[in-house]
Amino acid sequence: MAIEVFNRNECKFLLNDDVYKSLSVKLQEYMDKDDYSKDDNFYTISNIYYDSEDNYLIRNSLMKPTYKEKLRLRAYGVPSENDKVYLKIKKKFNGVVNKRRTSIKLKEAYTFLSTSKKPEIQTYMNKQVINEIEYILKLYNVKPKLYLAYDRRAMFGKDNKELRITFDTNIRTRRYDLKLEAGDYGEQLLEKGKWLMEIKAEKNIPIWLAQLLSKYKVYKTNFSKYGKEYEKMLINNKKLKGETNKCLDQYLAQYLTHQLAHQFL
Repeated sequence: MAIEVFNRNECKFLLNDDVYKSLSVKLQEYMDKDDYSKDDNFYTISNIYYDSEDNYLIRNSLMKPTYKEKLRLRAYGVPSENDKVYLKIKKKFNGVVNKRRTSIKLKEAYTFLSTSKKPEIQTYMNKQVINEIEYILKLYNVKPKLYLAYDRRAMFGKDNKELRITFDTNIRTRRYDLKLEAGDYGEQLLEKGKWLMEIKAEKNIPIWLAQLLSKYKVYKTNFSKYGKEYEKMLINNKKLKGETNKCLDQYLAQYLTHQLAHQFL
């Protein structure tokens, strides 16, 4: 059975094409490509993010609290309703990421998420994670809010399999047709030529990796795919309305003030 509980530190970096190409080649001296990235292939990860009616989960996440969580439904490629997918909870406490997931058939996931009624437990499911998701569904009364997909390459450390680095590109999103089986398409989240790199490790990163980041002038950034899309949606909605929206103004002012203060901590 695949590992279904992860505890690790995650750092994110935004790269341009030149840095991505140079760094990804250099990393191969220390890391192996995962099974899906052999021959420099990319694989597609597609997600549906679930949130409350008032978007509490992502609003809270963007304020960088000590504890935050997200709920998403994930597939690799475009699944059918009878294919197995993953229901995932992502929690973050004091900078440490905890991810919990269970396999589930897509049609079972839709029923569970829309009714909050647990499915009959099957051998491919993680019962404990199903119970945790049931609690979240009843607590927040969530609904599908965002489709988000991207193309990924991934590497693992030659000497430390817990060290993982991923490169994501072609990040696309949509807030309509919120079904994984509806197809892989959407609006671009980042400008062309940008890459999101994530370093995932149980403890500190090795010295050789720190030296590479310094050599290529790669610096840590705060970046959430769902968070970035939500910010863009707020700004675009305000522009489309062409009028002052007090609720959005209040949220944006609060968020920007928090971000500015965070830079000096």
